[in-house]
Amino acid sequence: MRFLIALCAFLFAPLAGAALPVQHWQTAAGARVYLVENHDLPMLDVSIQFPAGSAWEGQRPAGTAALTSRLFSAGTAGLSEQQVSDRLADTGSQLAPSVDDDLAGFSLRTLSSAAELDSSIGLLATLLAAPQFPEAVLEREKARTISGLKEAETKPETQADRAFSKAVFGDHPYGRDADPASVARITRDDLTAFYAERYRVGGAVLVMVGDIDRAGAEALAERLTAGLPAGAPQPDALPPVKPLAAGAETRVPHHATQAHIVVGQTGMKRGDPDYFPLYVGNYVLGGGGFVSRLTDEVRQKRGLAYSVYSYFMPRLVDGPFQVGLQTKRESASEALAVVRDTLARFMAEGPSEDELQAAKSNLIDGFPLRIENNRKILDYLAMVAFYKLPPSYIDDFTREIDAVTVAQIRDAFKRRIDPAKMVTVVVAGGEDTPDAQAPR
Repeated sequence: MRFLIALCAFLFAPLAGAALPVQHWQTAAGARVYLVENHDLPMLDVSIQFPAGSAWEGQRPAGTAALTSRLFSAGTAGLSEQQVSDRLADTGSQLAPSVDDDLAGFSLRTLSSAAELDSSIGLLATLLAAPQFPEAVLEREKARTISGLKEAETKPETQADRAFSKAVFGDHPYGRDADPASVARITRDDLTAFYAERYRVGGAVLVMVGDIDRAGAEALAERLTAGLPAGAPQPDALPPVKPLAAGAETRVPHHATQAHIVVGQTGMKRGDPDYFPLYVGNYVLGGGGFVSRLTDEVRQKRGLAYSVYSYFMPRLVDGPFQVGLQTKRESASEALAVVRDTLARFMAEGPSEDELQAAKSNLIDGFPLRIENNRKILDYLAMVAFYKLPPSYIDDFTREIDAVTVAQIRDAFKRRIDPAKMVTVVVAGGEDTPDAQAPR
């Protein structure tokens, strides 16, 4: 009961003050640490991340990064999978793994009282220092993963996303996708080697938000990272993404009644100097939901789709710029034409001053909701820390938004987005959707 009461209060605790007092330092072994103290509640949120996402798998089978992350909680020396689960339950702690293209890591939520904090941090430190990756658990998780992949591969949205990723990124690590065959090839040796290579103390990024002071945070950081492999991960950088030389269109037949359409190309990376003009401009184009141009043209005026979106996904190197929608398969060509025309007009004109001011107002007014409690602060600060953005990034965010001009948006889009070099993927049924790829 004590845990539940504290958790409910913690979830809805507002951010005190307009600025985040971010403290940051580096441990003697090379781990980077970020801290935001908040002593209002006896809770602590912890995140530890590594450059160990799927883009770092190298020649190992696709899916290695995800299985490595998932199997940390499968046990370690002297602790079984069930005992790990019991330890977390005994202290009311929550431990969750996460993995994407760039990174992998863990978030821990725990009470800050001495006994509970000592137990939960000790458990995470032990798992990080000596994961066992038991063979039986690996085979079980491989079977679950393969089953899930086989089901996902029947879905048109999965087919569209995979075809788009492959067309945009080609043989770059961002173009890799796990499939049943690649997961079946993963061995315990792959996991242990990937751990030793990527989960190194020199690549660790640790973030703490909550009821702990600087001295306690320094001790916690040393404890969590003490057992990690020494040194920094190698390689320490991903190869650049090659810009598309020409546009292309892929149409994939599927029995679904809805056509799934994805259009896009390479976009930008984290910390890109064009980030704010592209971010604000995209809000007007398709990132603002019902107030975006794409929604107005595709849904409001023509009723071709319930929703249509566009977004940039910044990564360590250039991630995708993507426009997506679903529509009746007989309306696919018309909807696609409207999307292309809307994008072309936006590229030529940029937003109006009224659209820009409305976008700024919505983004600035909505930003406090993104950091309204300690858990949201943790997630946002973890992004800032991993991608080596300035510690003041969160405080400066709304000022950067407010400074964007129409001219900057128009200039950034013209330099970064080329409608003639867009990848288009249409997954739909019917005889008019042959499995073909044609240049545009």
